Parts: sequence; C-alpha cells; structure tokens
Amino acid sequence: MTIYEELQARGLLAQLTDEEEIKELINNGKATFYIGFDPTADSLHVGHFMALCLMKRLQMAGNKPIALIGGGTGMIGDPSGKSDMRKMLTKEIIQHNCDCFKEQMSKFIDFSDGKAMMVNNADWLLDLNYVEFLRDIGPHFSVNRMLTAECYKQRMEKGLSFLEFNYMIMQSYDFLMLYEKYGCNMQFGGDDQWSNMLGGTELIRRKLGKDAYAMTITLLLNSEGKKMGKTEKGAVWLDANKTSPFEFYQYWRNVGDADVLKCIRMLTFLPLEEIDKMSDWEGSQLNTAKEILAFELTKMIHGEEEAVKAQESAKALFGGGGNNANMPTYTLQEEDYRDGSIDLIGILTSSKLVPTRSEGRRAIEQGGVSVNDEKITDIKKTYTKDEIGAGEFIVRRGKKNFCKILV
Repeated sequence: MTIYEELQARGLLAQLTDEEEIKELINNGKATFYIGFDPTADSLHVGHFMALCLMKRLQMAGNKPIALIGGGTGMIGDPSGKSDMRKMLTKEIIQHNCDCFKEQMSKFIDFSDGKAMMVNNADWLLDLNYVEFLRDIGPHFSVNRMLTAECYKQRMEKGLSFLEFNYMIMQSYDFLMLYEKYGCNMQFGGDDQWSNMLGGTELIRRKLGKDAYAMTITLLLNSEGKKMGKTEKGAVWLDANKTSPFEFYQYWRNVGDADVLKCIRMLTFLPLEEIDKMSDWEGSQLNTAKEILAFELTKMIHGEEEAVKAQESAKALFGGGGNNANMPTYTLQEEDYRDGSIDLIGILTSSKLVPTRSEGRRAIEQGGVSVNDEKITDIKKTYTKDEIGAGEFIVRRGKKNFCKILV
C-alpha cells in the first residue's frame, strides 16, 4: 500500500487539487509540504492532533514537513469559524508560544539534519512595505471572489474588519514565500481553510507562471478536529501541566461509540489490518477499543510509563482493579474550611469539578454527584477534615469528571 492509499484508507483526505501529481510526489518522498499553526496559546491541543499525525506519516514516507508558525498572521487572527475578532497577542507572547510548540512537535516530527523545518511567517510578514505589497500581490486577488469564501460569509452579518479581511491574502503570501525560499510544493489544512489554501495555490501559478506548480489537500475531519478536545472543563491540551496524562487518557477513553474506530484509524499508528479486525466490534468490545485508543495516544504524547499509570488509574476508578494514585487531585487549603468542615458544594468548586456553587448545587440535586461511589443528594452535606483524610476521598461529577481530594 502506498502512503497515498494509506491516507485514503485512514479517512484523512477530502478535497485536493491535481490528484495524480500529489500521488507522484508523496508516494516517492518528493513533497515538501507545510501545515500552519497559529500560536494563540502556549500549548498545542487535541484539535492539532490530526495534523501532527499526518506530518509524521508523510515524513516516515520520506517527505519533508514544514511546520509554519503564524507569528505574523497570529497578530491579526484567522476569521475562519469565528464569530468574534480574536484577541491580539504581543510579539513576546507569540515567541514564547512558538518555543512551546517546537518542543511538543518534536514528539511527532524529526527536526534533525534538515528532515523537517519550523518556520515563522513573522520573518517575512512583519517587515513588508505596505504599498509595495499591494502593488505586487493585490492585483492577483478579486474582492468579489474573496467575499464568496465561506470563511468570510460567516462573519459578514456581525461585521468583518478590514484587518481580518487581509488574512486570506497573507496566508496565500505565506505559501508563495515557502515555495520560493524552501521549495515547498504542497500545503495541507482543514476544510475550513480550503478558500485560503486555494488562494495560495492560485497566487503562485498566476505570479510565477505555468512552470510554478503548487498543490493543496484538505483533511477530511479537521472541522470535527477543531471541535475535538473541548470539554466542560475547557480544552484538552498536550501539555501535561494543563491536562494531566490521566485526564488526557480519560478524554479518549470516553469518545463516542460511533467515533472510536474512526479515531483509531486516523490518529494511531496501528496497522490497518489490525484495525480492520475491530470493524465489527460492538458492546463491551467497543470499550476495549476505547482503551486501545486512549493508551496509544497517551503513550504518543506522554510516554509509555504515564500511559500505563493512567490506564491503571482508570481501571481502579471504574472498579476494575489497579492503582488510582495517578488520577487528578486537589489538596484542600485551610481557607477552604469553615469551622473545621467544608460542604460538598465547596469541594466541587474548589476542585474545579464545577465552575460555580449554583452549578454544584444543581448537580447534587439532580443526582449527578457521588463520594466514594455513594450518590449524594443533600446539598447541605458537609465533611470534616478528619473524614476527608481518613482514607481515599474520591468525588465524581457525572460519568467523566473525577477528583481525589486530599487534606
């Protein structure tokens, strides 16, 4: 099976231009391709997982990845899929975020000996002469055509600033620069990026003539990928300080039955033959599939030792034996107590299992809170420091949110 056939079989490809040329390049290890990452936080998250796995697969087949960090475009913000304008970031914050990305990406991509590159588009965007840029690039874009792009349609009703309107042109210019500087001949991105990506392909061909050839591919589920990693407690990060290995494991352990095999196919590096044997699994077998998914991805990000610990903690929590010492914990502080005790709502809010006391009260009233597997429905229930410290004190809200409370 060629790498192109594998990408298809794993459900990773959707729209693309120049299919035969793309096959030729990636199957023979001749593609120099880029995927862009906006440095809006100091950690990548689960929504980036698909792109990182794709870069690793293509690099393993001999192709050269370029991780393009949007240090320049990140100062504007991509309007795609957004209802509001993105918060502006300082140069210092953007650089810090870029440094964090490089460390996390190194778990997927081999940057040694020129096998891959990390490039920041601030290197060419921040020093542009505005008039020269308009004269050189502006004639290649039609405003009428740009306004038909889905990324702009979504913002027209609420108002699209001229600042954001420039985003497509700047992203297209990125591809031109990568083509000229590094021989980058292919770009990948989510389906919400299709218009921006086509803009880059067309810019290269219009500006440099027929001899210049650039191609685009979008990922099948990147629109879903952007929804990935969103929980009631916030995003699921790749940084262990933001999302613990246990919480990371639990996120994947709790994916829906309809999505588990799809995720295994797209995100793990298990052989397709092995995955195909799971295609008729149902019932309890799907739980086994979820454990496989959670273990493989946690091992990829946090290492095998942490993956084993997370798996053991999860089994202990669900009554399957094992060691639950690695689940999320919260240590109560003196200020959390009132006259030597604390109410259950206070425990829920202090441990961040709920954001507010009113939500904690509602969760208890609705039967969604348990302590050491005992459902608690009394909103006035309190515990002393001695009761909490007498043994393991595990609070659960719903099926997926847990915390071990320590004194």
